[in-house]
Amino acid sequence: MMLMMIMCVCVSLQGVKQPFTEVIKANIGDAHAMGQQPITFLRQVVALCCFPELMDSPSFPDDAKRRAKRILQDCGGQSLGSYSASQGVECIRQDIADYITHRDQGVPSDWNNIYLTTGASDGIMSILKLLVSGEGSSRTGVMIPIPQYPLYSAAISELGAVQINYYLDEANCWALDIEELQQAYLTAKQHCQPRVLCIINPGNPTGQVQSKKCIEEVLHFAYEENLFVMADEVYQDNVYSSKCQFHSFKKVLYEMGPEYFNNVELASFHSTSKGYTGECGFRGGYMEVLNMDPQVKAQLLKLLSVRLCPPVSGQAAMNVIVNPPREDEPSYAQFTKEKSSVLDALAHKARLTEQILNSVPGIKCNPVQGAMYAFPQIFIPPRAIQEAQSLSLAPDMLYCLQLLEETGICVVPGNGFGQREGTYHFRMTILPSPEKLKVLLEKLKEFHLTFLEKYSQQEPSKTTTAKCQSNQTDDPFT
Repeated sequence: MMLMMIMCVCVSLQGVKQPFTEVIKANIGDAHAMGQQPITFLRQVVALCCFPELMDSPSFPDDAKRRAKRILQDCGGQSLGSYSASQGVECIRQDIADYITHRDQGVPSDWNNIYLTTGASDGIMSILKLLVSGEGSSRTGVMIPIPQYPLYSAAISELGAVQINYYLDEANCWALDIEELQQAYLTAKQHCQPRVLCIINPGNPTGQVQSKKCIEEVLHFAYEENLFVMADEVYQDNVYSSKCQFHSFKKVLYEMGPEYFNNVELASFHSTSKGYTGECGFRGGYMEVLNMDPQVKAQLLKLLSVRLCPPVSGQAAMNVIVNPPREDEPSYAQFTKEKSSVLDALAHKARLTEQILNSVPGIKCNPVQGAMYAFPQIFIPPRAIQEAQSLSLAPDMLYCLQLLEETGICVVPGNGFGQREGTYHFRMTILPSPEKLKVLLEKLKEFHLTFLEKYSQQEPSKTTTAKCQSNQTDDPFT
């Protein structure tokens, strides 16, 4: 409803003279729509898979041709247009397992536990469908972070499960507080059966990177309470703070010892849509599922077979992410340069966003340690809150609608992601080009000051960002 309202306003603005020259869509993490260029090697491999006649072209490097030939050999009729197995193309699953083993510094991965998916969303939805059951007080409860990516609340609602909110600690850089997790669990047990714990790391919409200690505490809690852990790790390549590090839930679980590693049920998810590739349209992704009962695993495969298979072109794109050019191959230099360029630009824009937002009275933004978004808290004067209530709008929806109508900047109000009562936020992506992002932030600053003046008798003093803890030391951006 929230996004539909914003899009309706965007449509209504068309053809009417406005005080801006363009709508800047900072509301969605669609990298290529915001101008990010594709990674050449990925597109070469997918092009070769789609049109094998290009194998004879000298314009394509040999390492791209080798990968394309290998993928096609595992496709029915050596064509990307054929169905694959429901679990995915076999050689791609093997490459994903090798990638995970390398990423996790030797922690073994079995390709039989790998499932190709239509983006990460498909895998998340499939696991939830498998786990939700019961009626009344025995109905499955699903624990999700607040703020959260709305896929989770929508899936829980669609499946008739019980949503169990646990709030991230905004004053501590959106860290996960284990005491908050425990309290949410105990409260929920009174009216449902908590069975699933969802984590988004790095965070969407909050941009935090959880520490290894935090992940250990979460996994210990899941072990004690026999919870199925769903680790949404689609932003694992998007870490910008030099003092933060991505730790996979699987690797941490392994390091906690066999009692944990052999017993905690864990599904972790990755995607072509984020990272440095931003290939949202290919709808490629995978999940690795650990410690699932064999009979339940058989039911999962049945469930996945209903949709036949994920898009095979998306599977090919996912293969390039997990099997990029090696140092001794001809495409390595260009690939490395393009990857570094994307990630360095995102790191610069993360710092720029935090700095400019925190220079505005009435806006407080935690460091964007990872992912692709900022989720600043905004002060909304009482008069504006009253006006929003008279219009049956959430206060931050009123703010975002006025921002769109007056500046052409489209962001998403925080109430769509969840937030503590009495606080207001918006989510904005850091994907626009540095030049456009700076214009966006300066226009947003000007709008916010005007908004405060319009609704306040006096302007609030400048807020300061709470001291945040990174994985290892104090935050480097402050």
